[in-house]
Amino acid sequence: MVGIGGWIGVALDTYGRFLKRPLRARWVVFINDFMFWVVQGLILFYLLLLVNEGELRIYIFLAVLCGYAAYQSLLKRVYLRILERLIQTSLSIYRLLIKVGQVLIVRPVVGLVHLLIMILVGVVRILWRLIKWVFQFLYSLVKILLVPIQFLLRMIWKLVPISIRSFLSRIIIQLAGFFGKVKNITNKLQSWWHLIKKK
Repeated sequence: MVGIGGWIGVALDTYGRFLKRPLRARWVVFINDFMFWVVQGLILFYLLLLVNEGELRIYIFLAVLCGYAAYQSLLKRVYLRILERLIQTSLSIYRLLIKVGQVLIVRPVVGLVHLLIMILVGVVRILWRLIKWVFQFLYSLVKILLVPIQFLLRMIWKLVPISIRSFLSRIIIQLAGFFGKVKNITNKLQSWWHLIKKK
């Protein structure tokens, strides 16, 4: 029971060091305090079961109190120093592991991703330039191939009688006007449809 009193002192100081009460909301502190004291009560009751089958005596509470007082007067400062050093050492190891992980894992992966992106962008640019060049080449080739056909069509057009040429020109003009009217009608229908939709 004296040992349990000392354990309660150690647990209370450790709990207070990690909880940081001023930085927590009141309801969080209340819930943590409640759970902390429930756990300590369960530990105390379990040891009472092992020692004297759970019988409560006044000397048991006195022993717990003596153990707690002994810890507070003799061991508290030493334990808090050891706890602080352990916390600082753990934080240093954690930071070291984070740095090592960044150097050995994160940076190589990020560098590899950047390299793959650069390679992909380079390949896309090369393919785009190649496709543009192919299309330009095909367009130039078609233009060259169409030159004799254009010349032949012009010669045939000149051989056509003037009356037929004028007739064909009139038909083309009439078709252009008809298609223009159809386009205007479709535009008006679309605008009316949008107005109806809005309503």
